[in-house]
Amino acid sequence: MKKKKFVTLMLAAVMSLGLVACGGEAKDSDAADAKDSGAEGSGNAKEDAESTPEAEGTTPETVTIKSLNGNKEEVDLEVPYDAQRIAVMDMASLDILDSLGLGDRVVGSSSTSLDYLQDYVTNGEIANLGTIKEADMEAVMACEPEVIFIGGRLSSSYDALTEIAPVVFLSTDNEIGVVESVRKNANTIASMFGEEEKVEGLMADFDSRISALAEFAEGKNAIVGMCTSGGFNVLGNDGRCSLIGIEVGFENVGVDSNIDTSTHGNEASFEFVVEKNPDYIFVMDRDAAIGTDGAQLAKDIVENELVMGTDAYKNGRIVYLEHPAVWYTAEGGINALDIMLSDLEGALLS
Repeated sequence: MKKKKFVTLMLAAVMSLGLVACGGEAKDSDAADAKDSGAEGSGNAKEDAESTPEAEGTTPETVTIKSLNGNKEEVDLEVPYDAQRIAVMDMASLDILDSLGLGDRVVGSSSTSLDYLQDYVTNGEIANLGTIKEADMEAVMACEPEVIFIGGRLSSSYDALTEIAPVVFLSTDNEIGVVESVRKNANTIASMFGEEEKVEGLMADFDSRISALAEFAEGKNAIVGMCTSGGFNVLGNDGRCSLIGIEVGFENVGVDSNIDTSTHGNEASFEFVVEKNPDYIFVMDRDAAIGTDGAQLAKDIVENELVMGTDAYKNGRIVYLEHPAVWYTAEGGINALDIMLSDLEGALLS
């Protein structure tokens, strides 16, 4: 009996030791597995949790937007998300950035005569980057921007500027119209800063204002022109002031589909104006827009003996756009669109 009891106790002891050994191996194995699976972690569970994308949020370092390149072709462009240092050499883009409340990010701006953007010219902490036609490349480099905005006048400098920072080049697309271009470009810029929700509110009343003007314009025609260097150029629906013919809907009788008028229009004689005898004549004074010294006033150019014989003159329907600098240099901005519509409303609906 004693021998049997002794054997039983020995067997129990051996089994107990085996279980302890297996338990130790299991713990060692689990620890090794945990170490392998968390090789990139810190070993601190709290720190590892905080370093996960879920813990950090979903804020990206960059975003990809649609922009134009130096050849004015739409391309995908990767830009830093929520950039803190912005250089702006396009007044429509500066207008949108200002409307979105992002003006404090601007470290450099082109000069402008626009009243509502003067804070970016007079602020000593914002570098002067030249003009919207000619950039001061040294000044652009010195302000160390994370992203640069340009317009069509600087398209030839696109490649050089991309050596400094990503270049966002936006424009007005006459195929979709000024209003939709503003909405599209505002959404593009807003997406770079996580401010998309602001755009709808900023654009809220434009469609109804366009509708009221379009109702007025129904069945009426016009010539849209620009005074420059003492002459008169006719504008079509493919460039500046296209809002009048496209969205507002005046029949633009100065349009010639075979002539490109997108830059400064097509020089026209006043005999042409008399021949067309439009219901309305809309005039943008380019010399006033760019501050040409000693330039002849648009009214003195347009209201000559020939034009005085037209129905537009006789009926008091020659409209001089009140804010030519906005029409000429900032078309495509949110504030600019508001001002442009106000110019038309004041002349046509008041």
